[in-house]
Amino acid sequence: MEILLLGIYAFFAWLVFGKFKWLPWNIVTQVITITLPMVALTILILCLNIVAPSSHDIRVVNYVVPINPPVRGLVTEVPIEPNRPIKKGDVLFKVDPTPYEIAVRNSEAQIAQLKVALVTAEAKSRNLAESLKGATGQKEAIESRLRLSRLRMEQFKELADSGAGNRFDAEQAQADVANLEGQLASLIASESQARESLGAKTADGEQDEVANVKAQIARAEAELANAKWELSQTTYYAPADGTVVALTLRPGAMAVPLPMTPAMNFVEDEQWILAIYHQNEVRKIQPGQEAEISFKMYPGRIVKAKVDSIMWATAQGQLPIGSMNPAGGVAPIPPHSLAVRLLPDGKDKDLFLAAGAHGAGAVYTDSGHAIQILRKVLVRVGAKLDWLILKLH
Repeated sequence: MEILLLGIYAFFAWLVFGKFKWLPWNIVTQVITITLPMVALTILILCLNIVAPSSHDIRVVNYVVPINPPVRGLVTEVPIEPNRPIKKGDVLFKVDPTPYEIAVRNSEAQIAQLKVALVTAEAKSRNLAESLKGATGQKEAIESRLRLSRLRMEQFKELADSGAGNRFDAEQAQADVANLEGQLASLIASESQARESLGAKTADGEQDEVANVKAQIARAEAELANAKWELSQTTYYAPADGTVVALTLRPGAMAVPLPMTPAMNFVEDEQWILAIYHQNEVRKIQPGQEAEISFKMYPGRIVKAKVDSIMWATAQGQLPIGSMNPAGGVAPIPPHSLAVRLLPDGKDKDLFLAAGAHGAGAVYTDSGHAIQILRKVLVRVGAKLDWLILKLH
């Protein structure tokens, strides 16, 4: 574009000084004629870099998800092929589910046994309550009989001492009192034991034995849930639309949850188009502004886009804490630079772009519309130059 402008200027200078000789060609006019386009072109380019900043580092990046098997096992099926389109929910691989099915059945059987134990413990608790009521009633009856027997013993003893009664009756009454006292002591012990068993309760008011069985059931149910989750992870599904690269997992291999290298890399279809700018170039860039891009994979084509956002946080602006080294953004950003995310717009919204595609382009800000046409011409000239393949082999 600069050469074109200089050519037009040279043509008019030739008309003025050569063809029609409207002005003399002397030292003064020569200096002015040579200096004027240099100054004007410099000012024009400087203004253009502010109102329509360009970038020769526009890159396309995709999210790459390392896929590691969540459970350990023998790989039985890998129904996908690398570098082929995959839809979200498609099966990536399967692990032998037999050990995990056995674990699920064992957990279900354990829960069934514990539920039977819970019924037994609850029945035992109810029996203890009934036993306590029975022991209390018998104790009260024995206490009444004991009081009557003691009274009779005193009466028979008085009669025997006075000679009016039979000493055998007094001794029999004394034996009855001793027998009732023994029965009362036994009932008191049984009542105390029943009260102690019923009194051993948790904070929720349940008996220790019942609460213990319920706790075991809760642990067994958690183990069952974990076993079912592990069983569900024996079939791994695609997390999004995309493709698989670096596929190392094959049927017959042993899958492990944390290998040194992932079993495969999943490249999502969602893309980021990042335009890299120096920090002083983004001051007028705002979301929603128009942008144009020329990709080398589409020589001569201008891709229309809109500014989505500016990535204000980069790795250079984050202070590592301890051994942590945070990375800013989804791709390495050159030092002292900021990335502007662009979204394809209009008819180019569904344009296929390879991950790693490179190009150049410009953002057209809300000021300086009169000179932005020059930037559009420059972008289009650069797109045409992409047709050239400059190599000798």
